[in-house]
Amino acid sequence: MRARMVVLVVPILVVAAFVALNWSEFVRSAPISFGLAIVDAPLGVIMLGLLMLAVLGFLVSTASMETGNLLASRQHARESASLRELADKAEASRFTDLRVLLNTQVQDQLQREEAMARAFAAHVRQSQQELQLKIEQNGNSLAAVIGELDDRLARHGIGSRLPVA
Repeated sequence: MRARMVVLVVPILVVAAFVALNWSEFVRSAPISFGLAIVDAPLGVIMLGLLMLAVLGFLVSTASMETGNLLASRQHARESASLRELADKAEASRFTDLRVLLNTQVQDQLQREEAMARAFAAHVRQSQQELQLKIEQNGNSLAAVIGELDDRLARHGIGSRLPVA
């Protein structure tokens, strides 16, 4: 902002100094032609007035452009804020969806683990029952063999030294 002010104020001060130094020439009357009429007027004052009108026009134009830029900037800021809010909502929605998906997957995994644990426990129970049955069958077979050996020993006259259960 300072650079623009300097660029604006310095030429105005230079023109003002030039006018002050040459004021007697600025106010001297001379015949001036306006196309249709010739008037006796000070040419310097007329040119100074036209210069002031041009500077005023440029100042009004600059102020108008600055106002337009300021309004556009505010509009862009509002749009940016609304888009940011919309993006935040979308991101929150994605996080919610991700949380739901992860919870669902964790629940599915827990259910699969529970089902596998139940299947494993059932398999262990079945294996224990089968092992118990085999042990019982082997015990019965062993008892039958021992009984048969005992009978053979008894037939040959050798007494059984084994305690009877």
